[in-house]
Amino acid sequence: MKIDNKIKWGIVGLGNIAHQFATDLLLIEDASLAAVASRNFDKANDFAAEYNCPKAYDSYEAIFADKDVEIIYIATPHDSHADLSIKALENGKHVLCEKPLALSFEDAVRMIEASKKYNKFFMEAFWTRFLPAFQEIFAKVKNGEIGELTYLNADFTFCADLSGLNRLTDVKRGGGALFDIGVYPIFISYIMLGMPKEIIAKAKYHDTGVDVQTSIVLQYENAQAVLHTDLVSSPSMKANICGTKGRAELNAPWFMSDGYSIIKDDREEKFILPNLGKGYSHEAIECHKCIRNNQIESQLWSHQNSLDLSEIVNKIKKQIGLPF
Repeated sequence: MKIDNKIKWGIVGLGNIAHQFATDLLLIEDASLAAVASRNFDKANDFAAEYNCPKAYDSYEAIFADKDVEIIYIATPHDSHADLSIKALENGKHVLCEKPLALSFEDAVRMIEASKKYNKFFMEAFWTRFLPAFQEIFAKVKNGEIGELTYLNADFTFCADLSGLNRLTDVKRGGGALFDIGVYPIFISYIMLGMPKEIIAKAKYHDTGVDVQTSIVLQYENAQAVLHTDLVSSPSMKANICGTKGRAELNAPWFMSDGYSIIKDDREEKFILPNLGKGYSHEAIECHKCIRNNQIESQLWSHQNSLDLSEIVNKIKKQIGLPF
């Protein structure tokens, strides 16, 4: 079916995640990739050609000024998220900004305030929240399927190239495990259990000062979450949510899971819910729904949700002594 009133996207920052997002965007009938931008014009031109995109820019200011672009997906390094999001909003664009929202809670607040000031949709790109399997398991947990929650554990790790100065080792760019991937296990604890009463965190560091390994305990009134993130190992990457009547387990890797299990009375029931593409498509579809409904935030991952998560992450940042 041909859809005439497609929502026109622009992409800023053309690294690996932008390629994955653009690939998934092609699967959405009412989405169109209208423009891309990079500081390197050859890179922008090649990216545009790969995804049949009509416009390539060598400046972010140019894509923000493009009247054909309705929503900007910001996929640049962490340290630029706040300024670029605010500039896009100032230019009348809706914004989907990659996680983490910002390197400080204060910047996250500025971004949300800009969304409200300019009355434009703004969302942090926590794609996991919108995956079919995650939405279903979240609903079941909240409806008491496994009883009162008592324990949760989740990790996100991978073996990274830590030699020399790169995106992951550079303090100025917000490198390290916590801000790059540690936000994921913190996210699932927050979405399932809410704001913790106490935070305990310990880290190991790279020579540059970023964390390469961080372990976190979030203490709640009646539950604990044990979380881990690092750039030096490859664990199972499952997520377990335990309650008084059973437990739920998201298939590995849990943050892009296409299924889950419910284990009760020593019986396991498995559920499979395939993603559209890799799964970035689902957050884009949510953006479309909100924009068409004249909403400036999503009810599934709201401005307040992003602020809460930023507050938790920044408390951990200060506890482990990250210098940015």
